[in-house]
Amino acid sequence: MGIQRAVVLLSGGLDSATCLALASKDYEVHALTFDYGSKHSREIDAAKAIAAHFDAKSHRILKVDLAVIGGSSLTEDTIPIKKAGSVDEIGQTIPNTYVPARNMTFLSLGMALAEVVGASKLFIGANSVDYSGYPDCRSEFIEAFQRAAELGTKTGVKGQPIKIETPLLKLSKAQIIAKGSELGVPFHLTWTCYKGGEKACGKCEACQLRLAGFREAGIDDPVRYEN
Repeated sequence: MGIQRAVVLLSGGLDSATCLALASKDYEVHALTFDYGSKHSREIDAAKAIAAHFDAKSHRILKVDLAVIGGSSLTEDTIPIKKAGSVDEIGQTIPNTYVPARNMTFLSLGMALAEVVGASKLFIGANSVDYSGYPDCRSEFIEAFQRAAELGTKTGVKGQPIKIETPLLKLSKAQIIAKGSELGVPFHLTWTCYKGGEKACGKCEACQLRLAGFREAGIDDPVRYEN
């Protein structure tokens, strides 16, 4: 049996870092990070450090400027990133941090890389429990995309489809953090805050979900916060 390869979509956050750690146990990992036109580059810097930490076989950074399309507070300067309300309210509506078709775009390009490097798996750290309500993080979307990829790729039509792996999909943020801790994920290298900067803001939805997860897991968050 030859080398088993996997492509991991690596954003630089704690979910994708945990995905990379999981994949690294059984596969030769090829990490893929997207420079999608976000207002800051902290996640890209984090992704570089995480890929190096886990000794990924390769790490590509692909520029896909979704800011040209706009429609999200993460890519448009004219749309402010809102402070989060209570953690319990997060996910009840789709927030303005939703980037139109982001995961659809990322999975498509991840499939392309998987075909090229001969990977049998494509890992994405999508989560549908403690998340911001994005429609492209749900199992229904992943299942539909899997079927589309089987119909629209060479590997798929030859009967060797690349399997999308979502090991974190049904885990709470606390469970993801606990799993990451077991796997030795360097949480101090990860970046979650929507706003960037020298320190995480502690107020956006991403920061609030992260902080609540670390509290529930009983683990100290090593990232520095303004608040």
